[in-house]
Amino acid sequence: MSERHFNFKELRVWQKSMDLAEYCIELVEELNTPGKHFRLIEQFESCSASVPQNIAEGKGRNTDKEFKQFLYYSRGSLYEMVTLANLFHRRNWITTAQLNRIESEGLEIASMLKALINAI
Repeated sequence: MSERHFNFKELRVWQKSMDLAEYCIELVEELNTPGKHFRLIEQFESCSASVPQNIAEGKGRNTDKEFKQFLYYSRGSLYEMVTLANLFHRRNWITTAQLNRIESEGLEIASMLKALINAI
């Protein structure tokens, strides 16, 4: 790693997961839930941000084995985020179009994570 560059930023899967995390945070900022379900909303923000965080943390580890483990953590956070998005949709907190975007981008990221895991 150079002194002026973090190599995880070059990973397309990190870039795409950052875009999706940003979209999810934007959704949260617009939510108007009747009971203000703060814990669920905070968890949605947390797991969406955790996807790129785990990719970055894993890339900073010393071994491929550790990097791979963090990619699995990232995938788990992605699945958690999609599950919460489905719950939000069932509660009519987000639209079908918003859910479809999360799921579509999530599937692409999951595929990229799987390919990276298999390449290591």
